[in-house]
Amino acid sequence: MSQVLLPLTLFYDGACPLCQAEILYLQTRNHQQLLQFVDVNSSAFDPDRVGVSCQAALDQMVGQIEGHAPIHGVPVFAEAYRRANLPILAWLFSRKTLRPILNLAYRIFAKNRHAISGAIGPFALKLVKRMTQSPR
Repeated sequence: MSQVLLPLTLFYDGACPLCQAEILYLQTRNHQQLLQFVDVNSSAFDPDRVGVSCQAALDQMVGQIEGHAPIHGVPVFAEAYRRANLPILAWLFSRKTLRPILNLAYRIFAKNRHAISGAIGPFALKLVKRMTQSPR
């Protein structure tokens, strides 16, 4: 019996090329329209409605399943990958035994995302754009 998935909104840093690449990739996998995307730097992000400040959303990954409280950190990725029909990644990011390592890795990435993204983000963004272009 399959579980009914509610839509998930991902709050991301639109000024980060690596983050943009991840969002673009997820958008191409959003066949069931179960993912929504809000750049925390845009007017579409309402911290009062979400209950999370812009800075908190920049410090750690934040998502919100429709009708529920925000979720933080690695569980957001598991939920996003589940909705994007990426079962191996969803399984990997949902492992409680890996969560401390993945949370630490993401905190390090979040603090340094602009430096990391400046180095590899443009390449990743170009790669994802190339992968997602329809054949001519």
